[in-house]
Parts: sequence; C-alpha cells; structure tokens
Amino acid sequence: MGETVIRVENLSKKYLLRHEQAGQYKTLRDAIVSGASSLKQRLSGQSVRAKREEFWALKDVSFEVKQGEVVGIIGRNGAGKSTLLKILSRITEPTAGRVSIRGRVASLLEVGTGFHPELTGRENIFLNGAILGMSRVEINRKFDEIVAFAEVEKFLDTPVKHYSSGMYVRLAFAVAAHLEPEILIIDEVLAVGDASFQKKCLGKMEEVGKDGRTVIFVSHQMDMIHALCDRCILLDKGSVMLSSYPEEVTEIYLNSSIIGSQARFKIEEDENLALQIISGKVLNSNNQNKDRFDVFEQIIIEIEYIVRKTRAGAIVNFELKRNATSLFFSFDTDCSPDLLHSRQEGAYISRVKLPCPLLKSGFYSLTLGTGVANVGKIQHLENILAFNVELISQPSSLLSYAETRPGLIAVPLTWKTQTRLKNSEVFV
Repeated sequence: MGETVIRVENLSKKYLLRHEQAGQYKTLRDAIVSGASSLKQRLSGQSVRAKREEFWALKDVSFEVKQGEVVGIIGRNGAGKSTLLKILSRITEPTAGRVSIRGRVASLLEVGTGFHPELTGRENIFLNGAILGMSRVEINRKFDEIVAFAEVEKFLDTPVKHYSSGMYVRLAFAVAAHLEPEILIIDEVLAVGDASFQKKCLGKMEEVGKDGRTVIFVSHQMDMIHALCDRCILLDKGSVMLSSYPEEVTEIYLNSSIIGSQARFKIEEDENLALQIISGKVLNSNNQNKDRFDVFEQIIIEIEYIVRKTRAGAIVNFELKRNATSLFFSFDTDCSPDLLHSRQEGAYISRVKLPCPLLKSGFYSLTLGTGVANVGKIQHLENILAFNVELISQPSSLLSYAETRPGLIAVPLTWKTQTRLKNSEVFV
C-alpha cells in the first residue's frame, strides 16, 4: 500500500432534531389550535420554542486509508455510514474534527447523484466529467467505454428523467469508475442493479484497486465486502467499533446482528398463510436442543409447519449461512418431488440431518421459508435459528487443519489409492 490519501481525525457530526406534535399528520383543526396557543403565549410574553434534541450521527471517528486500499464500511441502519461518506465527499460539513484527502474524489451516494433530469444521458456524462474536473478531451477518450459498460446505448439521447433506477445506477457508476478518480466512494446504491451488473461493478472496482486507486465501499452485502475489500470498518452508533480484516469484522457484526436468534423458536399462527412454519429447533442425535456442537456431532434441523390450503408447487426450505455467506439451500421437494404436485392440509414436522462432519468451527444461522416454486415467497424468517460449531473433540487430521485449510466447509473424503503397474495405465 502507498501513502495515506484519506486521514479522518476525531470527526463528529451533530444534528438538531425538532420535536413537535406527535403523529404523522396534522389536521387543519390542529394547526388552528396550535397557532392560537402560540399567539396566546407571545401576547403573555412567554417564549415559544419547539423541543429540540441533539443527535450525533458521528462521534470522534478516526481512521486512515492508504493509496490503493479497498475499504468496506458496514453497520446497522443509522450507524452513520452515509453521513461519513457525505463528509468524505465534501457534501456535508462536519461539526468537529477534520478530514484530509489527497486526490480527486468521485462519489456515487444515491440514484441520480450529480445528474440533471432534463439533460440526456450523453449530456450528463459530460456534466459529471466536468464536475469531477475532467477535460473534454479526457471525457471523449473514455466516452465509448462508459456507454458500453452502462449498456444504455439506445437511450443515450433520452433525458435521464425517463430512466429507470437501474439505468440511472448503471450510467452513474460507469461515469464515476471510468473517469479515473484517485478515490472512488460508493454507497449501497449498487443494490439497485441486477445481479449481472453487480458482478460487473465488482470486477471494475477490483480493477480500480489494482490500478493503485482507492475505493471506499458501503454495503449490507457481506459477500461483496469479502470479495472486494482489503479492510473493513464497523460503525455503531456513530463510532468506530472495529477496523480489521473483512472476515473478522463481518463475523463480529453478524453475531451481534443475530443476537436475538437462538437454537429454537415458536411463532404465532397466522390463519391467512396457506403454508406456515410455526416452530423450529436445532437438535443433536439424542434429540437434545442445543446451540453448540462439536465438529463431529450430528446436527439435526427440525421444522414444524401447517398446510392450510392445498396448492401445487408449495415448498418449505432453509438456507444455511456463515458470516452472511450462503453455504447452501435445501428444499423439502429436492428428494420428494411428488410434494410439488400434492400437499395435503394438516400439521407436519420435518427433520433434516446435515452430513457429519461438514461444518468448520464458527457461527452459523438458518433462514427458513415457505413459498410456491417459480411464483414467490409466502413466508421468510431471516436468521431465525443460530448455533455454534467448535473444535472440542480429540485431535485428528481434520480437526488439526479445519481452522487453517481453505474453504467454508470441512468434509473428510475417502481416498482410494492403489499401486500402479509399471508401463501400464491399469490400477490393481
């Protein structure tokens, strides 16, 4: 990594929240009463003040970013991520602290940032380039690459106010990434694009990083953070909680995010759901409900559900994840395709045994759901179950290397080895 290009020192941002009458809407009667009350207070010499509350979106944030570094910023909604990016992009002034930036900055913070809705796509490319400090010659040199990447050739001379949100993002990202800024700042806006475009964006951001330019990237998608970033910063309530390798930071973040999840749950029945999961457990081979398992211990997932209305294509499924990385999906119709055609009304309990051993040491979560194949979801229970796998058995080859060996799972496979006859391809 090169020299420091971004230095943030004791950065804080305060907002004043104004509290008035509770409720989303104010009627004409409310306005008249409020106005009369305010007038009465003024005539009597009383001051009229709305209640105000200080809110610190950022508090004493400090970190450095080196040239060529790709840094991910994660945190829950309201943690201060967007506020930080706006300050780094010089859109918002900080209340306290300072930010030092060396190099030209391009930002993509929300759909349509820096675009004029009445101008065409072509005109906005030149407008954005000029805002970034590019000369017309530089923009012309990159113009064809930008248009090809954004895939908006047919709409290039159409005012961007007629663009969909996906088209907006494609063109905005293409401009920001191709006009060669030294620092590229990107918010969660890429989530608007489809999967193929997100893949293109990841590839382009990797290319930008390899070229020695710096990327600051905010995302709720941990897969993107793992694939793209050299380092990750966790924000919580406006402060930096941790700055380290992406795997370490995301695991801590996800563990805290799933803090309410346990190894069992039961929810209220909803008569409006045609197919509803009502409870779930994680069990061992002795049918004991547990939240901690040994690598060599059998793990069983139990799901109780109700079928209230028979419908073709109905499915029950779960997704097993580690650090927000999906390991696999399992559908109850995988080995019982007849269920797709007919599923009788009634109450059911399904049990699934995971291959054993399978999982490396770590924290895992299960997302359960029901739906109709190729139609849509009925029920989605995000991270509703959670459990840990630990290395506590007697030492073995698998256990000794499970932590350090590459891969997300650890499966012992039988290798059949035979003596090969000299000068022959035949094994005996």
